[in-house]
Amino acid sequence: MKKIGTLFLFLIISIFGLNAQAPKANNEDAFFIRKIYNEALTSNVSYEWLTFLCKKIGARISGSPQAAAAVNYTRQILDTLALDSVWLQPVMVPHWDRGEKEVVRIVGSKSQGDISLRALSLGNSIGTGPAGLTAEVLEVKSLDELDQLGSSQIANKIVFFNRPMDPRPLNTFNAYGSAADQRGSGAARAAKYGAAAVLVRSLTNQLDAHPHTGGMSYQPGIPQIPALGISTLDAEILSDLLKKESVNVYIRNTSRMLSDKLSYNVIGEIKGTEYPDQVIVVSGHLDSWDVGEGAHDDGTGCVQSMEVLHLFKKLGYKPKRTIRCVLFMNEENGLRGGREYAAQALLAKEKHFAAIESDRGGFTPRGFTCESSNPDFEKQLKRLNESFFLLESYGLFLKPGGSGADIGPLKPQGVFLVGFEPDSQRYFDFHHTATDVLEAVNPRELKLGSASMASLIFLMDKFGL
Repeated sequence: MKKIGTLFLFLIISIFGLNAQAPKANNEDAFFIRKIYNEALTSNVSYEWLTFLCKKIGARISGSPQAAAAVNYTRQILDTLALDSVWLQPVMVPHWDRGEKEVVRIVGSKSQGDISLRALSLGNSIGTGPAGLTAEVLEVKSLDELDQLGSSQIANKIVFFNRPMDPRPLNTFNAYGSAADQRGSGAARAAKYGAAAVLVRSLTNQLDAHPHTGGMSYQPGIPQIPALGISTLDAEILSDLLKKESVNVYIRNTSRMLSDKLSYNVIGEIKGTEYPDQVIVVSGHLDSWDVGEGAHDDGTGCVQSMEVLHLFKKLGYKPKRTIRCVLFMNEENGLRGGREYAAQALLAKEKHFAAIESDRGGFTPRGFTCESSNPDFEKQLKRLNESFFLLESYGLFLKPGGSGADIGPLKPQGVFLVGFEPDSQRYFDFHHTATDVLEAVNPRELKLGSASMASLIFLMDKFGL
């Protein structure tokens, strides 16, 4: 009898105790998520905010007057949302200047004569100086190929990195990640063997005339050389010509790195009612490259993050945990904003419950990927999946994966990190180009992204991890 009584008591505790610890999502939660979507889809505020960012401010490279204008504008918008707090977090950022329009030209071809190539200096690149430089071109497909060729074949030449993005991965970010090393590290690796400059095939699956810029870096103790991206069409032209004859190219760019500037992360929050010290971040990055209008990269992520807070205020939702919007500065060529935010969070001993970043464009939402250094990550993911079924009817998935560059510095603190993942098929048509403009953004897709992130935050806030 004693054993039976103990067993009965155990069952009672298991059943009722478990229910007390893990409330289940119900129809009321489903109806609230529907309200989030209804409000987002019938409102136009996020597109209006994006229109101002793109058309009134434009490209917003860190350290520029446009970046400063974007800080002031978004802070003022957050001030209008009746949040509990809005503030600026100071951060020193690099200020790179592109200078005059780049000139890249095939010169003296036996069969084609002179041919102009469409090019953009890569971010952080030095310039050639006003006279430019002319050198023979050497085509390679990988960084490792440089090691095999050595100084005897590379010295004083222009190294042309011509490895295309792989068209086979359905997730184009996987293809981008596999090809981006030549842009980021190509100049430093080529300079090690005495190269004069580098040209890099633009990172897109499209065959078009639009050159892509993007971040690159130099290595201490290795000479700095100019680095430029050329359009995929021009990369094909140059590669085809190299199969027939030796090719000389003239390059002139005047880009330069200026002194660091004071800038800011823009932050606004709704204070939690039960666990105010537990912070859920929703974020994008406010800076962009200096070509185009920074629409998909990452104006959409910024206005979506702002709209998450707007939706909660509009619907009268009082979160248990603090919901904080962070618009990071300097993701593109330094990541200073993300690093400073993580450093200040650690210094203040803030407890970040979770962080979401939208930095993959404003296309149709597909789902979320997540990661954490927390040893309980798998348990957290399982717990979240217990309520996530409410979002599956909206066509969204939740699975392990990456998160975002700006929230990445929070990973050592054990934060549950989430990357918002829209459809990626068209993103690299616009990424880092002059075509990344407002007209490339579909307003309905933009709104669906805001609703998706707000709904996930609602589930994390209500049911925990």
